[in-house]
Amino acid sequence: MRKAISMLTAIIFMLLIAVLMSLAISLLGTTKAKVANRYLYEQAELLAKSGTEYAILAIQGHEINSTTGCLNQINLNYNDTFDINITLHYIGNGLPTANCNILDNSVAFDESNASVLVDTIVQLKDPNLNNGVPIRYVKRTLQKL
Repeated sequence: MRKAISMLTAIIFMLLIAVLMSLAISLLGTTKAKVANRYLYEQAELLAKSGTEYAILAIQGHEINSTTGCLNQINLNYNDTFDINITLHYIGNGLPTANCNILDNSVAFDESNASVLVDTIVQLKDPNLNNGVPIRYVKRTLQKL
C-alpha cells in the first residue's frame, strides 16, 4: 500500500512538472514573437520621425514658385524592409496652385503662412518578416516652414 502511494505521488509530481515546463516553453515562444514585433514597431516609429525631418529638409531645399511647383510626395525605402511614403499638403497665402497639394491658400495671418501638413506612412514591406503580422505606422505633423 505504501509503495502504491509513493508511485502515485511520483506520477502526480511528474505531471505537475510537465505542465509547468509546457507553460514555460509556450510563454517563451510568445515573448520572443512579441519582442520581435515591438522591435519592428519601434523601428517604424523612428523611421517616421526621420522621414518627417527629411521631408522638412527637402522642402527647405526646394524653391516653391510657379515654374518648379511644390514638393508633394517623397517615397523612400529603408534596407528593403520598410517603405516610407511622405505626402505634403501646403497651407499659406499666395502659394502657386499648379502642381501643389494645397489645403488652404488664403491664410490671413503671417504667423500661419507657409506651413505644411506632413503625412508620413511607414509600413513593413514583407509581413512575413514579422510572422505574417503587418506593421504600419502613420505620423501626421503640421510644420512651419
